Amino acid sequence: MGDLLIYGSYGYTGRLVAREAVDRGFEPVLAGRDADAVTAQADDLDLPARVFDLDEAGNRLADVDAVLNCAGPFSTTAWPLVEACVDTGTHYLDITGEIGVFEKLRRRDAAATEAGVTLLPGAGFDVVPTDCLAAHLAARLPDATGLELGFDAQGGVGPGTLRTGIQRLGRGGIVRQSGRLKEVPAGWRTRTIDFGRGRRRAVTVPWGDVSTAYHTTGVPNVVVYMAAGRGLRLFFRAERLLGPALKSDAVRGGLSWLVDRTVSGPDEAAREQGFAWVWGEATNGSKTVVSRLRTPHPITLTARAALECTSRVLDGDAPTGFQTPAGAFGSELVLDVEGVYGFKDEDDGR
Repeated sequence: MGDLLIYGSYGYTGRLVAREAVDRGFEPVLAGRDADAVTAQADDLDLPARVFDLDEAGNRLADVDAVLNCAGPFSTTAWPLVEACVDTGTHYLDITGEIGVFEKLRRRDAAATEAGVTLLPGAGFDVVPTDCLAAHLAARLPDATGLELGFDAQGGVGPGTLRTGIQRLGRGGIVRQSGRLKEVPAGWRTRTIDFGRGRRRAVTVPWGDVSTAYHTTGVPNVVVYMAAGRGLRLFFRAERLLGPALKSDAVRGGLSWLVDRTVSGPDEAAREQGFAWVWGEATNGSKTVVSRLRTPHPITLTARAALECTSRVLDGDAPTGFQTPAGAFGSELVLDVEGVYGFKDEDDGR
């Protein structure tokens, strides 16, 4: 394995990724903009630290083989780090789930390929399990024209996920139709789904697979659902009514401030007890196939999957250019992440 730099290593998820990296035998460089946070973490883990702003990244990456970006929102951090990685011949990975980030980074495919660099965003819960499930379903039904994916997660979310959600307030949802991204109202469609532990109401969400599943499988129509109780479904209805007000910088800034001061993320016990069911359905219009898998808590899976992907990239097992997780490593990638159970295909009784 080559040298790894973890940017944003001192955030909630970044800390878990850094600890997982050490447990796997990495000796990563810990990096970010907050000097006090980076140095304290580096001292605790006995690792090197590097403090730099994003506009300095081009001068701080030449001696590392890969960057794993854990600093959200990725709509702000991904592009400057990718530009620096392409310039310095450094592989780039992150744990984003932001559709706009996937679509933007894909524009650097040719430049990254020419530089011999792998760009692999979405190496966490969003989107490794769903992307692998999409590839699995496409293999079961190669002529599929429609793909619906969904998840039912238990155990709470981290502050970074909430901040990313706040940035999308008032912008509605996104689906893919006939190969193109299409904006739809928040909570555009509801459906009752058996994710693997009984039927639950679910609502459409702008999950990263609206971008990545299409690039992985070529299936032109993609919709993603999240299990949602009555309260969350009411929230989406309110978002449709209050959309313009929720786009306000003041509203988003206030909500982000509140998250920073009140949300610490699930503790170790919650992560150990938490889990997620991931469901997918592919259809060609006359035939439909369904598959499921179960994962550990989404944040636990993010740390493990991100380091699994990073190990493979550093070992030279990933194609260069823009990649999705399953596009780079196949649908079996998720099965190599500790604690994942699957695939369970509905028609084979496994």
